[in-house]
Amino acid sequence: MNGNSRNSPQGIADILRERIRAGELRVGERLPTQAELAEEFGVERGVVRQALRILADDGLLSNVSKGSPPRIAEPAPASDEPQPAMVGLAPRLTEAFSAPHVRIDVVSHTSETLLIAVGEPVRLIHEGTLRPESIEFRVLLPSRTINLAFPVLADGDTGAGDGDGEGDGGDDGDPVHERWLQTRNAQAQVLQHNLRAVRHTHGIDVRVSFRALPFTPPVKLYLLNGQEALMGYYLLARREEEWGTRTLDMYDALGSQSLLFSFTKQAGQRDQAFVEESQKWFDALWETITTDLTLS
Repeated sequence: MNGNSRNSPQGIADILRERIRAGELRVGERLPTQAELAEEFGVERGVVRQALRILADDGLLSNVSKGSPPRIAEPAPASDEPQPAMVGLAPRLTEAFSAPHVRIDVVSHTSETLLIAVGEPVRLIHEGTLRPESIEFRVLLPSRTINLAFPVLADGDTGAGDGDGEGDGGDDGDPVHERWLQTRNAQAQVLQHNLRAVRHTHGIDVRVSFRALPFTPPVKLYLLNGQEALMGYYLLARREEEWGTRTLDMYDALGSQSLLFSFTKQAGQRDQAFVEESQKWFDALWETITTDLTLS
């Protein structure tokens, strides 16, 4: 989904991550052996091991050892301790989905972490464990036409266009922007599809909306049913990634590794104020300076 080579460690990790999210690989099941994965993807076992380390770092694998294939990890239990977004978001979302009317508001750079985390409550809906009456998602993502603060090529300005809303432009001659835009759109489309699927199969009232921010958010924010706020900082690092025929040397943030800090209304006046002010901030952005977002 992000344009990585199928034969790169990151590309293999992305494909396996998608299989986990889609339920093709279920919690507790073992992965295929390294030899089987190496044969499937046409790579050496060392490349497979690197891909498995990426998934293990994201908290998606357990029992990672040389003796046997790792298993798909159980979602981490909800905890007051800060946890990486890829680990900590799923149990929080699952708890939020136990309410009769689910409302999730999100500010992020892409939908990668959200897409994977929402797979667990959606799976429980299909199993009949959870049955909310309605689900509403509102997601704010950067506009395609702005100069992103990140990701950017490490060697300087690329001359990408700027503007105030969605439309053509913004990625002219900039492979990093093109990669980000394709990732943003593909992940959001899959998220939208997976959520709307429970409307068709279970008759649940589902609404999924996206709007475009005129700036690059320096943090990710998840607001759950107006009762809890999860916030994490995007930490930038220099890294390389294969994109088409090029190797992109860029400054980027791995949002799945951002520590999520939880604030709940029940935790006291300070946390309550943080949740309420965060909700006001989100609502104001949604209703004022954001624009319609085009997923194409």
